[in-house]
Amino acid sequence: MKIKSSIILLLPTLFFLFSSICFGQGQLEDYQRAAKLKENIKDKVLYSPTQIQWHKENRLTYAIQTEEGRKYYVYDISEEEKQALFQSASLAKALEEKLKKEIKAENLQVSEIVLKDKKVEFRHENVVWSWDGFAEELEKIRDVGGNNRYWGTRDNELGERKIPSPDKTKEAFIRDYNVFVKDLATGKISQLSTDGMPGEYYSSNIQWAPDSKKLALFKFRPSEVRKLTLIASAPDDQFQPKLFERDYLKPGDALPIRTPVIIDLDTEKSWQADLALMNKQYSLSRLSWNKDNTAISWEYNERGHQRYTIFEMSAKDGKVRTVIDETSPTFIDYSGKHYRKDLEDKNQIIWASERDGWRHLYLFDSKTGNIVNQITKGEWVVRDVMHVDEEKNLVYFTASGKNKGEDPYHTHLYRIGLDGKKLEALTAENANHEITLSEDKKYFVDKYSRQDLAPVTLLKDSNTGKTVTKLEQADIGQLEKAGWKAPEIFSAKGRDGQTDIWGLIIKPSNFDPAKKYPVIEYIYAGPHSSHVPKSFNPNYYGLNELAELGFVIVQIDGMGTSNRSKSFHDVAWKNLKDAGFPDRILWMQAAQKNRPYMDLDKVGIFGTSAGGQNSTGALLFHPEFYKVGVSSCGCHDNRMDKIWWNEQWMGYPIASHYEECSNVTNAKNLEGKLLLLVGEIDDNVDPASTYQLVDQLVKHNKEFEFMMFPGMGHSSGGEYGERLRRDFFVKNLLNVSPPEWKDLGIK
Repeated sequence: MKIKSSIILLLPTLFFLFSSICFGQGQLEDYQRAAKLKENIKDKVLYSPTQIQWHKENRLTYAIQTEEGRKYYVYDISEEEKQALFQSASLAKALEEKLKKEIKAENLQVSEIVLKDKKVEFRHENVVWSWDGFAEELEKIRDVGGNNRYWGTRDNELGERKIPSPDKTKEAFIRDYNVFVKDLATGKISQLSTDGMPGEYYSSNIQWAPDSKKLALFKFRPSEVRKLTLIASAPDDQFQPKLFERDYLKPGDALPIRTPVIIDLDTEKSWQADLALMNKQYSLSRLSWNKDNTAISWEYNERGHQRYTIFEMSAKDGKVRTVIDETSPTFIDYSGKHYRKDLEDKNQIIWASERDGWRHLYLFDSKTGNIVNQITKGEWVVRDVMHVDEEKNLVYFTASGKNKGEDPYHTHLYRIGLDGKKLEALTAENANHEITLSEDKKYFVDKYSRQDLAPVTLLKDSNTGKTVTKLEQADIGQLEKAGWKAPEIFSAKGRDGQTDIWGLIIKPSNFDPAKKYPVIEYIYAGPHSSHVPKSFNPNYYGLNELAELGFVIVQIDGMGTSNRSKSFHDVAWKNLKDAGFPDRILWMQAAQKNRPYMDLDKVGIFGTSAGGQNSTGALLFHPEFYKVGVSSCGCHDNRMDKIWWNEQWMGYPIASHYEECSNVTNAKNLEGKLLLLVGEIDDNVDPASTYQLVDQLVKHNKEFEFMMFPGMGHSSGGEYGERLRRDFFVKNLLNVSPPEWKDLGIK
C-alpha cells in the first residue's frame, strides 16, 4: 500500500514536470528570451521620423534612427533637398567638452530645434545651445528648468501682477483686494473698486479692452482647498521621513465662485454679471473682449458637466445674453472634445458638439446665437481641427470612422467649406495618419502606419493632397530578425450585437498553435480617450515581452471609451465599473472560436491608474471570466480621486452610484488572485484609495498580495513592479514557480 500510495502521489508531480517541460512556458529560458527581445528590438525601427517640426521658408526638420545611430535632417521644399542638420560626431564632441561627460554621437538627443541663418539652436537636457556647424562652435544660450509644477496647484488669484494696457499708458493691478490703475506718465494711481475684501476679492487676472479704456476680470469668492498629505518614509536626502502636502480637490468638494465684472475707466461705471444665470459653477473660463470693445464673453461649465454655455455681457449696460448653450442628458466631454474658434470678422463661431450623436463642427452666428449650418455630419467623428482658413472659408481637420471597412479609429485628414459643402479627403491609405501642417499651411507631412504596417512618411500638398515627395520609408527588417512579430488586429461585435469592438492580439515569438496559452488583457478603460495603439509601436507597454513568458496578450477598446459615437461613450456615464467588460468578454470569446490556443479558462488582467481600478473591478464584478489581476495605483473609489476626472464621468452630486462603482465597497466580492501595487507618494491618485481597498480585503478575510513602493509616485512600480507582475501571472496562470531573480542576473 505504501508503494502504491507513493506512485499515486508521484504521478501528478511527474505530469506537472512533464507538461512544464513540454510547454516551456514561464521557465527561465522564457524570461531570458523576453529580456533579450527587449534589448534586441531596441532602436530597430529605422527611417521612421520623430520630432517632425516645420520652420520658416518651408523648411522641415526631423530625427530618424539609422544603422549608424540617431540622425537629424532638414528638408528644404524650395530646393527639393534633404541634408544632415548637423554632423552628430562634431556636435557630440563639442557637447562633451562643454559638459565634461561622455556624449555618444549615435544616441545624440536634442529637441526644440530653431533654425537661425547658418546656426541651429536646440535644447539638450536643460540647456539651450547654439551650434555653428561651419565654424564648429557651440555657444550656451540659457538654462531652462524642467516643468516640475504640480498638476493640481491652484493659481493665486491675488498674485502680484501688473497688467499693462494695450496702448502702454497704464497698468492695472490688485491692492488690498480691490482694483487699481496707474497712469504711467503721471504716476497717478486710481482706485476703481471698493467692495473687495478677504473672502471675496478681485482676481489679478485682468483683461484690458483693446481700446485701453475698460477692464474685465472676475470677482472671486474662494473655497476651502482640500489637501492631500503624503509621507515619504525613506527619502534619499535625509534619514527621517518627509511630509508633503498637495492641493487636491475631490468629487463633491466646494468650489470657488467667480463673477464677471466690467469696469469703464472713462465713466467710472462697473457692471457685475447676474450669478443666478450661473449658480452651479464648476468653472468660468476664457474671459475675453470682443474686438470692438463693446462686450466681454466667457465660458460657463456647469457642475455635473451637463451644460456648457458661452455668455456675453455688454460693456454699455451690463446686460448678459446667451451665445451658445450646449446641454446633454449625460455628460459633455469638455475636457477632451471642446473646440471653439471665433471668426470675429464674420461674427461667427465654429463650435464642436455631439448633439446629433457624433462629434461634429457647427457654425454659429455670434450675434443671434443661431446655428448658421452644420459644417460636418455623418456617422463618424471629428478628432482635431488642424487649421481654419478664414479667407477661403475652409476647415482642415482630422476625423475617424468615415472610411467603411477600415478600423474606425484611424485618423485621416479632410478639408471642408464652412458652409458644410465640398468635403475632401486629403489622405487615402488604410492606416492611421499623423499629420503635421507647415507654418503657411501649404504643405503637410503625412506619416501613416498601423500596428502591422511599418511607417511611411510623405510630404504632401495641402491643396490637392497629392504627394510632393516620399521623405522616408521605415525599415523593420532588423526588428523582425530580432524575433518581433506584428500584433494581430481583430474586431468582433459588442454587447448590442451590432457595434464593432476593436483590439489587438499579441503572441510570443515562439508561438505554437498546438499549445494552450492563458490570456492576459492589458486594460485602460478611461473614458477620456481610446487606448489601443493605432500607429506602429512595437512592444507597446512591454506587452511583447510579457507574451514571451507563455501568454497571449490582448488589448481592447470597449464601450465607454471615447472616439466613437456619443452612445458608445455614454456607457461610462455614472457607471465606471462597467469598463466595457461585456464587450471585452464577447471579443475574447469571438477571437477564441478560431484560435483554440487561447485558454479562456485562464484569463488575467492588469492596468495602472484607471486601469488599476478596472483590473481589480474585473475580479470583483466578473469573477466568472477573469481569474488573476494585477492593479497598480488604482483609483479604487471615485470619491477618493481628483475632482475633474471623476465628476466628468460620474457626475454631480455625489450619490449612491459612486458607491456602487467602488472597488472598496465591493471588496467582499473578491474571487481569484489579486496583486495590488501602489506608490507611497502618488500625488495623481490618492494612495489611500489602495490602502482603503486593502483594509476592506483584510476585514473580509480575502487572500491577496500587496506591495507599497516607498518614495515612488504614480506608476506601475518600475522594474521591480514589472518583475512582480510577471511572476504573479506565471505562478497563478501557468501554475509554474517563477525562476529565482538571481538566475536572471538580478542582484
